[in-house]
Amino acid sequence: MLELGQGAAAPAADLIKDVSEATFMQDVVEASQEVPVIVDFWAPWCGPCKTLGPALEAAVTKAKGAVRMAKVNVDENQMIAGQMRVQSIPTVYAFYKGQPVDGFQGAVPPSEIDAFVARVVEQGGGQADGGLGEALEAAEEMLEQGAVTDAAQTFAAILGEDPNSAAAFAGLARCHLAMDDVDQAEAVLNGAPAEIAEAPEIEAVRAQIELARQASDAGPVDELRAVVEADADNHQARFDLAQALHATGDAEAAVEELLELFRRDREWNDGAAKAQLFTIFEALKPQDPVVLNGRRRLSSMIFA
Repeated sequence: MLELGQGAAAPAADLIKDVSEATFMQDVVEASQEVPVIVDFWAPWCGPCKTLGPALEAAVTKAKGAVRMAKVNVDENQMIAGQMRVQSIPTVYAFYKGQPVDGFQGAVPPSEIDAFVARVVEQGGGQADGGLGEALEAAEEMLEQGAVTDAAQTFAAILGEDPNSAAAFAGLARCHLAMDDVDQAEAVLNGAPAEIAEAPEIEAVRAQIELARQASDAGPVDELRAVVEADADNHQARFDLAQALHATGDAEAAVEELLELFRRDREWNDGAAKAQLFTIFEALKPQDPVVLNGRRRLSSMIFA
């Protein structure tokens, strides 16, 4: 079981400091030998500084020790501001290994602040997400190797750190699918915040849940195949055969049957073949050969 929040994250008091000319060498130049330090040059009378400063602090805090922040009041530390050629404020520099490595001037939107911090963290060889990316990879590997309980616990721990992680919600739901608990998988997704409810990862698991429910009602493959071979225009039997094939794990064969059904009668049952194809495509990874080939063939039929 992977423990989160147990790494080298520094206490909040050490992450963000007010720095003077007397402490600049220690808190910025020397400290940046170990971890990048972002320096915010500001002044109490600067309106944009009042917006930028807290946003920078939030982004630095979120990085959980992968970067630190030093705040320099230019009115009280004019010598440092002059040495750094600060001509307007807010001005932000990032130091690493004792040298400025990045920076910007003026107020910028939150997305650019996050991107700046992530870029600085990367230069320092760290991770802006506090290691959650590694935790997600580890959880996915556990799930793939069949360690479903450990994977579920790790996904749940990630959600404890980041309640808006669509990947973790999707992963936890897939763990319940792996345990044949379709209702709980659906409950997990229903608990996702509204802002990520339609994220691609979550939509993919919703498709997997729909297919799992279909699988519970799927008929015997051999019997359905015999019916289709006896009457190629029995569209319901072909559709049921596709569902049964997918239930056995043969997504490629299921897609073949659905494409054939679409070719024969694309409007049958309100376009059920096309809708089912899209459900299968959604449930698989976007670069899966079954998806790529299936989408290409379906498009050629639609636009023929």
